[in-house]
Amino acid sequence: MDNSPHGTIIVGVDGSPQSISALRYAATLAAPLGHGLVAFSSWLPRIALEDYTPAWAPEQDARDSLEKSIEEAFGQDVPANLERKVVMGPATPNLIEASRDAAMLVLGTRGRGGFKGMVMGSVSSSLAAHAKCPVLIHHGESASA
Repeated sequence: MDNSPHGTIIVGVDGSPQSISALRYAATLAAPLGHGLVAFSSWLPRIALEDYTPAWAPEQDARDSLEKSIEEAFGQDVPANLERKVVMGPATPNLIEASRDAAMLVLGTRGRGGFKGMVMGSVSSSLAAHAKCPVLIHHGESASA
């Protein structure tokens, strides 16, 4: 994953406004520091108790959601050093594994499943405690941004 001589900044992206803001912020750090930038997303297979729909493609849905988040973050000015990574499985263990080779992990304060009023979501909290690299929890952009 790391094609940069100085390491990689990995950003957990789940389509939430917080993760899109974190991706935008991480891009401002990566280039000046000489780091690569990875937009990282996870997906889960459908459980057996759900209705089967042959047209449903969770991995492609995750890829499409990641592309939409990248477009929302950057418009037509996507950073040249941006890589995309979509992995099957729960976000937390996938990001912990990815953090082993990263210079930094950047996350939003809360993702799609966040409970109103929580300062940090469960994924952010878990990764702050268990990641194998420094973790930056981005609190969003100011009103003047």
